[in-house]
Amino acid sequence: MFSFFLAAMLLGFVFNAAPGAVFSETLRRGLRDGYKPALLVQIGSLVGDATWAALGLTGLALLLDSAQIRYPLTLASALYLAWLGYQSLRDAHRPPQPSDDGQVAAGSAFAAGATLSLTNPQNIVYWAAMGGAMAAIGVAQPTPTHLAVFFAGFMVSSLLWCFICAGLVDWFRRAASLLWHRLTYAACGVVLLGLAGMSAMELV
Repeated sequence: MFSFFLAAMLLGFVFNAAPGAVFSETLRRGLRDGYKPALLVQIGSLVGDATWAALGLTGLALLLDSAQIRYPLTLASALYLAWLGYQSLRDAHRPPQPSDDGQVAAGSAFAAGATLSLTNPQNIVYWAAMGGAMAAIGVAQPTPTHLAVFFAGFMVSSLLWCFICAGLVDWFRRAASLLWHRLTYAACGVVLLGLAGMSAMELV
């Protein structure tokens, strides 16, 4: 069972470390306001990760993989990603000053992470396929204990990644020049707008 827990942790690290919308928004917030907002974007994304993981591990993700669920999620995701992409490109043109109200910035960062994770329709596909991943690591018919251990391993690695990612972003913020900040904002904007376009294409 311990090896199963470690396998779940490894899958969790792979899932969270993959570049995407949450990472781009973590960079954007972290470059502006430092470690805490970057950390809160990551922790906010755990709300969605935990929700989709629970649904997927109980088999409900398959029930949610329908047009009535996927279309509204995809539309919300595309619109929100486009808005964040626009903000990143705006920040590249005119780098923002640190927020005056740290509490508001923290709340906004947490909400952004949660929204990005909860509205990502790809999470349905990922967790619907998780049964195959379990079979690949030797558990063809998982019991409730297996599911609990897998969920725990996934969430532990996800939480650890929050602190690792936020620390790396804060280090980059302190070490990089203003030019690199602007280039990073621009790259985040392009990635977010690209993801928005990809989400919109799924509606066609």
